[in-house]
Amino acid sequence: MTPVSENACFGGTQGVYTHESNVCGGDMTFGLFMPAEAENGPVPLLWFLSGLTCTHENAMVKAGAQNWAAEQGIALVFPDTSPRGETVANDEAYDLGQGAGFYVDATQSPWSPHFKMWSYLADELPTLIEDQFEVDMERQAITGHSMGGHGALTMAMNLEGRFRSVSAFAPICNPTASDWGRKQLSAYLGSDESTWAKHDATLMMEEKGFDGPVLIDTGTNDQFLDLLKPEALAEAATKRRQQMNFRMQPGYDHSYFFISTFMEDHISFHAEALYA
Repeated sequence: MTPVSENACFGGTQGVYTHESNVCGGDMTFGLFMPAEAENGPVPLLWFLSGLTCTHENAMVKAGAQNWAAEQGIALVFPDTSPRGETVANDEAYDLGQGAGFYVDATQSPWSPHFKMWSYLADELPTLIEDQFEVDMERQAITGHSMGGHGALTMAMNLEGRFRSVSAFAPICNPTASDWGRKQLSAYLGSDESTWAKHDATLMMEEKGFDGPVLIDTGTNDQFLDLLKPEALAEAATKRRQQMNFRMQPGYDHSYFFISTFMEDHISFHAEALYA
């Protein structure tokens, strides 16, 4: 692991690091905020998964999360959204290829050699962070935005017992029934739709739900609302009687202005679960 930068931030340190990923077959970059409390021992860890076209940097710079994480003594990790590089497959469209990994392990050509974001986030990166930093892996939570909200919800429901809480900002809720999903899942995973189900938050909610608190925020003026399909997830949670705070925020869109407005709520929500 190689430090790219380390800056003092709200009494802690905001770092950016690169490392060679065996899973993704190349170098990967992530951001990690460590609060001042980490100097005295392991701290809880909150994952933030970003959306389409983003790198590790977007949420790290724009979400305003470090201030609230510092108040709660929580570490924040900002992974990239895909493998990158000249040898990594790409597509001219913004919603496929580099910057659009969709948090799956691709099985189809030309994506399968590098696009292993599920394994990277479920296994490789957590192992690296636990080895190199003062984090308490028994106290983890996860959140994300848009495509990253999809990733946060599906990982929370599939990796049982890993996360104490899950939240999402404008998540893609039902990708198997959306153009933000069917295109990517068929490209990465192939035409057998049975392999898609674990990557659909609505289907996972119907099948198993999440053993913990859930918070979802979506703006009523979100320009991608028809693609996100929040009503499908809300209906599935209601049928399952899943504990979930589902909020449609009047006037807000899909931007980081929306995310930063409600970031304090989300970090406080996770802090309650992480320190329970």
